[in-house]
Amino acid sequence: MKFLVVLAALVALSAGSAIPLVPGDNSHYVEGESRYIWMPDGDGKPHLVDLHEPADEEAIARNGANNQYWLFTRQNPTNAQILVNGNANSVANSNYRANRGLKVIVHGWNSNGNSAMNPQITSAFLAVQDVNVIVVDWRALANSNYITATNGVPGVGQFLGNFLVWLINTAGGNWNNVHLVGFSLGAHVVGNAGRQAGGRPARVTGLDPAGPNWGGNSNALNGNAGQYVEAIHTDGGLLGIFDRIANGDFYPNGGRNPQPGCWISTCSHSRAPELFASSVRTNHFVGRQCTNIQQAQNVSALAMLSIWATELFRSAATEYSVYAQDPAGLSNDLAIKIIAIKKYLLQFLFFILTLIVTLFQKYVALFILFQVII
Repeated sequence: MKFLVVLAALVALSAGSAIPLVPGDNSHYVEGESRYIWMPDGDGKPHLVDLHEPADEEAIARNGANNQYWLFTRQNPTNAQILVNGNANSVANSNYRANRGLKVIVHGWNSNGNSAMNPQITSAFLAVQDVNVIVVDWRALANSNYITATNGVPGVGQFLGNFLVWLINTAGGNWNNVHLVGFSLGAHVVGNAGRQAGGRPARVTGLDPAGPNWGGNSNALNGNAGQYVEAIHTDGGLLGIFDRIANGDFYPNGGRNPQPGCWISTCSHSRAPELFASSVRTNHFVGRQCTNIQQAQNVSALAMLSIWATELFRSAATEYSVYAQDPAGLSNDLAIKIIAIKKYLLQFLFFILTLIVTLFQKYVALFILFQVII
């Protein structure tokens, strides 16, 4: 009996090394080795993900057939018009205009078209340009377990690529005015969409492309997705890929956790869409060209290049370091500032409370072990 009590205490003491106890903290994570990792949903709430969980093959078989395409323009900046793949009337009766540029936004895991990044980036684009913005809602697969969503990404992207080909062929448009933007798993979705469209989109942007299970994956975002492909890395080596994968790879503040204003990995991961939206509105971030990733991590400078904003055509084949402060301090949108500040305060309080509970659990385990031994 005493042996069982001691064993239970030791298990309690060692549990933290197997399953991370502090929500959002991925300091334990080793790529290719760790089974568990915290991932944020569309509202930034961390969820513990089991990277060994089996995929739902039935859900994957439905792949991108359940994609929804929500159109926003300056005529309807907040109320979506639904475009239906293959239904020309849905486009003809909408505010879509072929002579405008086209921006396509794709969310990540455990999110939907209403998740915070979508209106944030949509409003930024519409504030500076009269364009068509299509938000892709792929929640049918994105809200599955992470492995299912990951395995479903190629199909979702291929359906999106086919939809864009149909849209431009049917309603008009110019591939030289098409910009695809995807966050986390959504970055790999737009990569597949761009390749399905023959690499014709003028610009493809991956916002901290998802890292777990994507190393060496042929379906990941790469330079063949468009005429110019870029990746912005903010949580490299944890929730995001750190390696160079695009024509231009940007590493704000070294590209790793913690980003300014963040204490945990999930916050740093979510920095990418916030930084991108701010860059569209302000157009004042500057990247410094680096000869290698090590320089990018150290924010070293060789040549300077203004980054992101709204330009479509780029020419780059290297890494860039970027110094970017807390987006809550960059945006001119007071509502975004307030939301960001509240989110960071809640994250900090949640972190402190969880730490207290964790320390208490370990104290109890040590107390039991001590009592048994003596």
